[in-house]
Amino acid sequence: MNDKPLRIAMITPFFSPNIGGVETHLDDLCEYFVRRGHHVSVITYQPLASKRKASSLEANEKLTIMRINWLGNGLFNKLEPFPLFEIIYLFPALFLRTLFFALSNRKRIDIIVAHGLVAALVVKFVGLFLRKPTLATIHTIYNLDTKPLVGKIFAWTLHSFDKILFVSCRIRDEFVNLGIASKKTEVFTYWADNLRFAKLDNNQAKTKIGWDGKFVVLFVGRLIKEKGVDVLVKAAQMTNKNISFAFVTSGSYEEFKKVVGGTIPSNVIYVGPVDYSLLHLYYNAADLFVLPSPNREGFSRAVLESILCGTPVIASNVGCLPEVVNSSVGRLVDPPTSKNFSKIIEYYYVNKKELDELSRACVIYAQKKFSENVNSGIVEKCYRDLTVI
Repeated sequence: MNDKPLRIAMITPFFSPNIGGVETHLDDLCEYFVRRGHHVSVITYQPLASKRKASSLEANEKLTIMRINWLGNGLFNKLEPFPLFEIIYLFPALFLRTLFFALSNRKRIDIIVAHGLVAALVVKFVGLFLRKPTLATIHTIYNLDTKPLVGKIFAWTLHSFDKILFVSCRIRDEFVNLGIASKKTEVFTYWADNLRFAKLDNNQAKTKIGWDGKFVVLFVGRLIKEKGVDVLVKAAQMTNKNISFAFVTSGSYEEFKKVVGGTIPSNVIYVGPVDYSLLHLYYNAADLFVLPSPNREGFSRAVLESILCGTPVIASNVGCLPEVVNSSVGRLVDPPTSKNFSKIIEYYYVNKKELDELSRACVIYAQKKFSENVNSGIVEKCYRDLTVI
Protein backbone atom coordinates (compact mmCIF):
# COMPACT_ATOMS: atom_id res chain seq x y z
CA MET A 1 0.00 0.00 0.00
CA ASN A 2 1.34 3.46 -0.96
CA ASP A 3 2.29 5.33 2.25
CA LYS A 4 1.85 8.84 0.88
CA PRO A 5 -0.50 10.79 3.21
CA LEU A 6 -3.97 11.43 1.81
CA ARG A 7 -5.78 14.76 2.03
CA ILE A 8 -9.36 13.78 2.77
CA ALA A 9 -12.41 16.06 2.68
CA MET A 10 -15.10 14.36 4.79
CA ILE A 11 -18.71 15.56 4.53
CA THR A 12 -21.28 14.48 7.11
CA PRO A 13 -24.38 16.08 8.65
CA PHE A 14 -23.53 14.45 12.00
CA PHE A 15 -20.32 14.49 13.98
CA SER A 16 -19.28 14.73 17.61
CA PRO A 17 -20.31 16.11 20.02
CA ASN A 18 -23.61 14.88 18.59
CA ILE A 19 -24.43 11.50 20.14
CA GLY A 20 -24.85 8.37 18.05
CA GLY A 21 -23.19 5.28 16.65
CA VAL A 22 -22.24 6.94 13.35
CA GLU A 23 -20.70 9.89 15.17
CA THR A 24 -18.62 7.59 17.37
CA HIS A 25 -17.48 5.64 14.32
CA LEU A 26 -16.42 8.87 12.61
CA ASP A 27 -14.39 9.82 15.68
CA ASP A 28 -12.66 6.44 15.45
CA LEU A 29 -12.18 6.80 11.69
CA CYS A 30 -10.65 10.27 11.97
CA GLU A 31 -8.40 9.14 14.82
CA TYR A 32 -7.25 6.20 12.70
CA PHE A 33 -6.48 8.34 9.64
CA VAL A 34 -4.64 10.95 11.70
CA ARG A 35 -2.62 8.19 13.40
CA ARG A 36 -1.73 6.90 9.93
CA GLY A 37 -0.45 10.37 8.93
CA HIS A 38 -3.35 11.47 6.70
CA HIS A 39 -4.92 14.94 6.73
CA VAL A 40 -8.68 15.10 7.32
CA SER A 41 -11.01 18.08 6.91
CA VAL A 42 -14.54 17.52 8.22
CA ILE A 43 -17.50 19.68 7.19
CA THR A 44 -20.54 19.10 9.37
CA TYR A 45 -23.32 20.75 11.38
CA GLN A 46 -23.42 21.75 14.98
CA PRO A 47 -25.36 18.94 16.73
CA LEU A 48 -28.90 18.76 15.36
CA ALA A 49 -30.15 15.77 17.37
CA SER A 50 -28.98 16.95 20.80
CA LYS A 51 -28.44 20.18 22.73
CA ARG A 52 -24.68 19.84 22.81
CA LYS A 53 -22.50 22.47 21.16
CA ALA A 54 -18.88 22.66 20.12
CA SER A 55 -16.49 25.11 18.53
CA SER A 56 -17.38 26.16 14.98
CA LEU A 57 -13.76 25.54 14.01
CA GLU A 58 -11.32 23.04 15.48
CA ALA A 59 -7.97 22.68 13.80
CA ASN A 60 -4.63 21.06 14.41
CA GLU A 61 -1.87 19.85 12.14
CA LYS A 62 -3.81 16.92 10.62
CA LEU A 63 -7.48 17.34 11.56
CA THR A 64 -9.80 20.27 10.86
CA ILE A 65 -13.46 20.25 11.86
CA MET A 66 -15.81 22.93 10.50
CA ARG A 67 -19.29 23.02 12.10
CA ILE A 68 -22.21 24.90 10.57
CA ASN A 69 -24.76 26.59 12.80
CA TRP A 70 -28.22 25.64 11.51
CA LEU A 71 -31.81 26.29 12.49
CA GLY A 72 -34.37 23.94 13.98
CA ASN A 73 -32.61 22.29 16.93
CA GLY A 74 -34.47 19.01 17.55
CA LEU A 75 -36.25 19.14 14.17
CA PHE A 76 -34.12 16.34 12.73
CA ASN A 77 -35.54 13.73 15.12
CA LYS A 78 -39.03 14.57 13.87
CA LEU A 79 -37.99 14.39 10.21
CA GLU A 80 -35.94 11.19 10.47
CA PRO A 81 -38.84 8.88 9.40
CA PHE A 82 -39.31 11.02 6.25
CA PRO A 83 -36.14 10.80 4.09
CA LEU A 84 -37.14 13.39 1.49
CA PHE A 85 -37.98 16.04 4.10
CA GLU A 86 -34.74 15.17 5.87
CA ILE A 87 -32.83 15.91 2.65
CA ILE A 88 -34.62 19.25 2.17
CA TYR A 89 -33.71 20.24 5.72
CA LEU A 90 -30.07 19.13 5.73
CA PHE A 91 -28.93 19.81 2.16
CA PRO A 92 -28.71 23.62 1.67
CA ALA A 93 -26.15 24.81 4.23
CA LEU A 94 -24.02 21.69 3.94
CA PHE A 95 -23.89 22.08 0.16
CA LEU A 96 -22.91 25.76 0.23
CA ARG A 97 -20.23 25.28 2.90
CA THR A 98 -18.80 22.24 1.11
CA LEU A 99 -18.78 23.99 -2.27
CA PHE A 100 -16.95 27.00 -0.83
CA PHE A 101 -14.38 24.76 0.87
CA ALA A 102 -13.87 22.61 -2.22
CA LEU A 103 -13.32 25.55 -4.57
CA SER A 104 -10.98 27.25 -2.09
CA ASN A 105 -8.92 24.10 -1.48
CA ARG A 106 -9.10 22.35 -4.85
CA LYS A 107 -5.36 21.59 -4.92
CA ARG A 108 -5.31 20.39 -1.31
CA ILE A 109 -7.92 17.64 -1.67
CA ASP A 110 -7.14 14.10 -2.87
CA ILE A 111 -10.55 12.55 -2.23
CA ILE A 112 -13.96 13.78 -1.10
CA VAL A 113 -15.97 11.42 1.10
CA ALA A 114 -19.68 11.54 1.96
CA HIS A 115 -21.21 9.88 5.02
CA GLY A 116 -24.91 9.24 4.52
CA LEU A 117 -27.20 10.01 1.62
CA VAL A 118 -27.65 13.71 2.32
CA ALA A 119 -23.89 14.18 2.26
CA ALA A 120 -23.77 12.00 -0.88
CA LEU A 121 -26.18 14.35 -2.64
CA VAL A 122 -23.99 17.28 -1.60
CA VAL A 123 -20.83 15.59 -2.90
CA LYS A 124 -22.56 14.55 -6.13
CA PHE A 125 -23.08 18.21 -7.06
CA VAL A 126 -19.85 19.55 -5.59
CA GLY A 127 -17.99 16.85 -7.48
CA LEU A 128 -19.06 18.49 -10.73
CA PHE A 129 -16.89 21.48 -9.81
CA LEU A 130 -14.11 19.69 -7.92
CA ARG A 131 -13.46 16.73 -10.26
CA LYS A 132 -11.81 14.59 -7.60
CA PRO A 133 -12.41 10.93 -6.67
CA THR A 134 -15.62 10.53 -4.67
CA LEU A 135 -16.56 7.90 -2.13
CA ALA A 136 -19.77 7.45 -0.14
CA THR A 137 -20.34 5.47 3.04
CA ILE A 138 -23.92 4.40 3.80
CA HIS A 139 -24.64 3.59 7.46
CA THR A 140 -28.42 3.04 7.52
CA ILE A 141 -30.91 0.61 6.07
CA TYR A 142 -33.87 2.32 4.37
CA ASN A 143 -36.19 -0.56 3.42
CA LEU A 144 -36.33 0.89 -0.07
CA ASP A 145 -38.38 -1.98 -1.46
CA THR A 146 -41.40 -0.23 0.11
CA LYS A 147 -40.37 3.26 -1.11
CA PRO A 148 -39.81 3.04 -4.88
CA LEU A 149 -39.60 6.82 -5.49
CA VAL A 150 -37.14 7.37 -2.65
CA GLY A 151 -35.17 4.38 -3.88
CA LYS A 152 -34.83 5.83 -7.37
CA ILE A 153 -33.61 9.16 -5.96
CA PHE A 154 -31.08 7.45 -3.70
CA ALA A 155 -29.81 5.19 -6.50
CA TRP A 156 -29.43 8.20 -8.80
CA THR A 157 -27.51 9.99 -6.06
CA LEU A 158 -24.99 7.17 -5.63
CA HIS A 159 -24.68 6.18 -9.29
CA SER A 160 -21.88 8.66 -10.07
CA PHE A 161 -19.67 7.79 -7.07
CA ASP A 162 -16.39 6.02 -7.73
CA LYS A 163 -16.75 3.79 -4.67
CA ILE A 164 -19.48 3.09 -2.12
CA LEU A 165 -18.89 1.54 1.29
CA PHE A 166 -21.67 -0.13 3.27
CA VAL A 167 -21.68 -1.22 6.90
CA SER A 168 -23.69 -4.35 6.15
CA CYS A 169 -24.42 -6.73 3.30
CA ARG A 170 -28.15 -6.09 3.61
CA ILE A 171 -27.70 -2.34 3.03
CA ARG A 172 -25.47 -3.05 0.04
CA ASP A 173 -28.01 -5.50 -1.39
CA GLU A 174 -30.70 -2.83 -1.11
CA PHE A 175 -28.77 -0.55 -3.44
CA VAL A 176 -27.40 -3.23 -5.77
CA ASN A 177 -31.01 -4.30 -6.35
CA LEU A 178 -31.70 -0.71 -7.42
CA GLY A 179 -28.98 -0.84 -10.06
CA ILE A 180 -25.77 0.21 -8.26
CA ALA A 181 -22.88 -1.78 -9.77
CA SER A 182 -21.70 -4.31 -7.18
CA LYS A 183 -18.08 -3.94 -8.36
CA LYS A 184 -18.14 -0.36 -7.00
CA THR A 185 -19.21 -1.51 -3.52
CA GLU A 186 -17.45 -2.81 -0.45
CA VAL A 187 -18.67 -3.91 2.99
CA PHE A 188 -16.86 -3.19 6.24
CA THR A 189 -17.77 -3.29 9.93
CA TYR A 190 -17.44 -0.69 12.66
CA TRP A 191 -14.74 -1.26 15.24
CA ALA A 192 -14.06 -0.04 18.77
CA ASP A 193 -11.14 0.26 21.16
CA ASN A 194 -10.89 -3.34 22.34
CA LEU A 195 -8.55 -2.35 25.16
CA ARG A 196 -11.31 -0.28 26.77
CA PHE A 197 -14.34 -2.19 25.52
CA ALA A 198 -13.21 -5.48 27.03
CA LYS A 199 -14.65 -7.98 29.48
CA LEU A 200 -14.26 -7.04 33.16
CA ASP A 201 -15.42 -8.78 36.30
CA ASN A 202 -19.20 -8.39 36.30
CA ASN A 203 -19.57 -8.03 40.07
CA GLN A 204 -16.78 -5.47 40.34
CA ALA A 205 -18.37 -3.43 37.54
CA LYS A 206 -21.74 -3.59 39.32
CA THR A 207 -20.10 -2.25 42.51
CA LYS A 208 -18.57 0.69 40.63
CA ILE A 209 -21.92 1.58 39.04
CA GLY A 210 -23.97 0.97 42.20
CA TRP A 211 -25.86 -2.06 40.90
CA ASP A 212 -24.67 -4.56 43.51
CA GLY A 213 -26.83 -7.67 43.63
CA LYS A 214 -29.02 -6.62 40.71
CA PHE A 215 -29.71 -8.57 37.53
CA VAL A 216 -29.57 -5.73 34.98
CA VAL A 217 -30.91 -5.45 31.45
CA LEU A 218 -29.23 -2.52 29.70
CA PHE A 219 -30.37 -0.23 26.90
CA VAL A 220 -27.95 2.25 25.30
CA GLY A 221 -29.25 4.51 22.54
CA ARG A 222 -30.95 7.71 21.53
CA LEU A 223 -34.16 8.68 23.29
CA ILE A 224 -36.50 8.11 20.36
CA LYS A 225 -39.30 5.60 19.72
CA GLU A 226 -37.44 4.34 16.65
CA LYS A 227 -35.01 2.69 19.08
CA GLY A 228 -37.84 0.92 20.89
CA VAL A 229 -37.44 2.61 24.26
CA ASP A 230 -41.18 2.35 24.93
CA VAL A 231 -41.17 -1.33 23.90
CA LEU A 232 -38.55 -2.12 26.54
CA VAL A 233 -40.30 -0.16 29.29
CA LYS A 234 -43.47 -2.15 28.59
CA ALA A 235 -41.39 -5.32 28.78
CA ALA A 236 -40.15 -4.18 32.20
CA GLN A 237 -43.78 -3.88 33.35
CA MET A 238 -44.39 -7.53 32.40
CA THR A 239 -41.16 -8.92 33.80
CA ASN A 240 -40.12 -10.30 37.20
CA LYS A 241 -39.48 -7.24 39.36
CA ASN A 242 -36.15 -8.73 40.52
CA ILE A 243 -34.90 -7.86 37.03
CA SER A 244 -33.82 -4.23 36.63
CA PHE A 245 -33.94 -2.34 33.31
CA ALA A 246 -31.32 0.41 32.98
CA PHE A 247 -31.56 3.11 30.30
CA VAL A 248 -28.43 4.98 29.21
CA THR A 249 -29.82 7.54 26.81
CA SER A 250 -29.93 11.20 25.88
CA GLY A 251 -32.31 13.69 27.42
CA SER A 252 -33.75 14.37 30.85
CA TYR A 253 -35.96 12.11 32.94
CA GLU A 254 -38.96 14.26 31.99
CA GLU A 255 -38.17 13.73 28.30
CA PHE A 256 -37.78 10.02 28.98
CA LYS A 257 -41.25 9.84 30.54
CA LYS A 258 -42.71 11.75 27.60
CA VAL A 259 -41.23 9.39 25.00
CA VAL A 260 -42.20 6.28 26.93
CA GLY A 261 -45.67 7.44 27.96
CA GLY A 262 -47.59 6.08 30.94
CA THR A 263 -46.22 5.09 34.33
CA ILE A 264 -42.55 4.15 34.75
CA PRO A 265 -42.35 0.77 36.53
CA SER A 266 -40.34 0.44 39.74
CA ASN A 267 -37.73 -1.84 38.16
CA VAL A 268 -36.66 0.80 35.62
CA ILE A 269 -33.40 2.65 36.30
CA TYR A 270 -33.10 5.88 34.31
CA VAL A 271 -29.36 6.56 34.01
CA GLY A 272 -29.54 9.28 31.36
CA PRO A 273 -26.46 10.46 29.46
CA VAL A 274 -23.12 8.81 30.30
CA ASP A 275 -19.70 10.06 29.28
CA TYR A 276 -18.37 7.80 26.54
CA SER A 277 -15.18 7.21 28.52
CA LEU A 278 -17.26 5.42 31.18
CA LEU A 279 -19.67 3.54 28.95
CA HIS A 280 -17.69 0.29 29.04
CA LEU A 281 -18.37 0.02 32.79
CA TYR A 282 -22.13 0.00 32.17
CA TYR A 283 -21.87 -2.75 29.55
CA ASN A 284 -19.77 -4.82 31.95
CA ALA A 285 -22.13 -4.22 34.87
CA ALA A 286 -25.12 -5.42 32.84
CA ASP A 287 -26.17 -9.05 32.47
CA LEU A 288 -27.96 -8.55 29.15
CA PHE A 289 -28.01 -5.84 26.53
CA VAL A 290 -31.31 -5.29 24.70
CA LEU A 291 -31.97 -3.37 21.48
CA PRO A 292 -35.74 -3.49 20.74
CA SER A 293 -35.88 -1.36 17.56
CA PRO A 294 -39.36 -1.97 16.09
CA ASN A 295 -38.88 -1.29 12.39
CA ARG A 296 -35.35 -0.76 11.14
CA GLU A 297 -31.84 -0.65 12.49
CA GLY A 298 -28.51 -0.13 10.78
CA PHE A 299 -25.28 -1.52 12.15
CA SER A 300 -25.69 -0.84 15.86
CA ARG A 301 -22.57 0.52 17.49
CA ALA A 302 -23.99 -0.27 20.93
CA VAL A 303 -24.40 -3.96 20.03
CA LEU A 304 -20.76 -4.11 18.94
CA GLU A 305 -19.56 -2.50 22.19
CA SER A 306 -21.72 -4.76 24.33
CA ILE A 307 -20.40 -7.92 22.67
CA LEU A 308 -16.81 -6.70 23.05
CA CYS A 309 -17.50 -6.36 26.79
CA GLY A 310 -18.83 -9.91 26.95
CA THR A 311 -22.46 -8.92 27.51
CA PRO A 312 -24.92 -11.04 25.48
CA VAL A 313 -27.41 -9.24 23.25
CA ILE A 314 -31.15 -9.64 22.72
CA ALA A 315 -32.20 -7.65 19.67
CA SER A 316 -35.06 -7.22 17.22
CA ASN A 317 -34.86 -9.32 14.08
CA VAL A 318 -34.92 -6.22 11.87
CA GLY A 319 -32.61 -4.30 9.57
CA CYS A 320 -28.95 -5.21 9.83
CA LEU A 321 -29.13 -6.76 13.30
CA PRO A 322 -29.23 -10.37 11.98
CA GLU A 323 -25.76 -9.74 10.53
CA VAL A 324 -24.41 -8.68 13.91
CA VAL A 325 -26.19 -10.97 16.39
CA ASN A 326 -26.29 -14.74 16.07
CA SER A 327 -27.11 -17.59 18.45
CA SER A 328 -23.54 -17.74 19.79
CA VAL A 329 -23.79 -14.27 21.35
CA GLY A 330 -27.51 -13.70 21.93
CA ARG A 331 -31.01 -13.96 20.54
CA LEU A 332 -33.05 -12.26 17.83
CA VAL A 333 -36.68 -11.47 18.63
CA ASP A 334 -39.36 -11.79 15.96
CA PRO A 335 -41.80 -10.14 16.17
CA PRO A 336 -40.11 -7.56 18.44
CA THR A 337 -42.95 -7.19 20.94
CA SER A 338 -42.65 -6.33 24.62
CA LYS A 339 -44.08 -9.73 25.54
CA ASN A 340 -41.48 -11.59 23.48
CA PHE A 341 -38.61 -9.57 24.94
CA SER A 342 -39.93 -10.20 28.44
CA LYS A 343 -40.08 -13.97 27.89
CA ILE A 344 -36.49 -14.21 26.63
CA ILE A 345 -35.12 -11.93 29.36
CA GLU A 346 -36.79 -14.05 32.03
CA TYR A 347 -35.44 -17.21 30.40
CA TYR A 348 -31.84 -16.03 30.80
CA TYR A 349 -32.54 -14.73 34.30
CA VAL A 350 -33.42 -18.30 35.26
CA ASN A 351 -30.82 -20.04 33.08
CA LYS A 352 -27.67 -18.25 34.17
CA LYS A 353 -25.40 -21.08 33.01
CA GLU A 354 -26.49 -20.51 29.40
CA LEU A 355 -26.01 -16.77 29.90
CA ASP A 356 -22.45 -17.35 31.10
CA GLU A 357 -21.73 -19.47 28.02
CA LEU A 358 -22.98 -16.68 25.76
CA SER A 359 -20.82 -14.18 27.62
CA ARG A 360 -17.66 -16.22 27.07
CA ALA A 361 -18.50 -16.67 23.39
CA CYS A 362 -19.02 -12.91 22.95
CA VAL A 363 -15.34 -12.10 23.48
CA ILE A 364 -14.11 -14.61 20.88
CA TYR A 365 -16.77 -13.53 18.39
CA ALA A 366 -16.00 -9.82 18.83
CA GLN A 367 -12.26 -10.19 18.35
CA LYS A 368 -12.84 -11.91 15.01
CA LYS A 369 -15.62 -9.67 13.68
CA PHE A 370 -14.96 -6.20 15.16
CA SER A 371 -11.20 -5.93 14.75
CA GLU A 372 -9.82 -2.51 13.84
CA ASN A 373 -6.97 -4.08 11.87
CA VAL A 374 -9.29 -5.85 9.43
CA ASN A 375 -12.01 -3.24 9.01
CA SER A 376 -9.94 -0.06 9.01
CA GLY A 377 -7.70 -1.69 6.42
CA ILE A 378 -10.70 -2.24 4.12
CA VAL A 379 -11.67 1.43 4.41
CA GLU A 380 -8.16 2.82 3.91
CA LYS A 381 -7.52 0.59 0.90
CA CYS A 382 -10.70 1.87 -0.77
CA TYR A 383 -9.60 5.47 -0.19
CA ARG A 384 -6.11 4.84 -1.52
CA ASP A 385 -7.19 2.84 -4.58
CA LEU A 386 -9.25 5.83 -5.77
CA THR A 387 -6.31 8.22 -5.48
CA VAL A 388 -3.77 6.10 -7.39
CA ILE A 389 -3.04 7.69 -10.75
